[in-house]
Amino acid sequence: MTSATWVLLALAAGAAGADWVAVQWKRKPLEYAAKPATLAALTAAAVALSPHDPVRRWWFVAALALSLLGDVFLMLEQDLFVAGLASFLLGHLCFIVGLLHRGGSLGRDGLALVAVLALGAFPAQRILGSVLSADKALAGPVAVYMTVISVMVALAVAGGNAVAGMAAALFFVSDTSLAWNRFVKEFKAGPMTVIVTYHLAQALFVVSLLR
Repeated sequence: MTSATWVLLALAAGAAGADWVAVQWKRKPLEYAAKPATLAALTAAAVALSPHDPVRRWWFVAALALSLLGDVFLMLEQDLFVAGLASFLLGHLCFIVGLLHRGGSLGRDGLALVAVLALGAFPAQRILGSVLSADKALAGPVAVYMTVISVMVALAVAGGNAVAGMAAALFFVSDTSLAWNRFVKEFKAGPMTVIVTYHLAQALFVVSLLR
């Protein structure tokens, strides 16, 4: 790992810590600076490192950049949830293409997808039920998003890269917590659960490029 990568990861860690403080204490001005700064530093770190697979690296860089855009949409006072959802959906598609670059096994990937869908069945059912009750027009996009992230998690877990698998699992926890907190029932630790698991997931995706 290059010295520039270490510096950028350290900057990302500092920005993430500041964002966690902002979320915990509801300091919006700090969040507006720290949240995008975290993903900007992680994206730069992915560009600066010497990857095991250069093609995968660039797909992951695209995913990180789209995540940065989604972060901006979701943190603003305006309700830009659909725009944020679309950005993260495209980001997960980029992660999927990057993960598929390793090749794959239809049987192994299929079994992983079945396992992910089984584990996520209960929260998915509750979330979609609540979305249908609140806004039927949003149910389709949410269902598509949940399917795409499930495929991404399955590919990461089945791919043999433990760091990427852990990153995807944490991303799944983050998004499920966000959706549960928004559509089903707010819980006190929700915002912190979402942001901590999200930042850890993105950082681990960057580190996974070294393996």
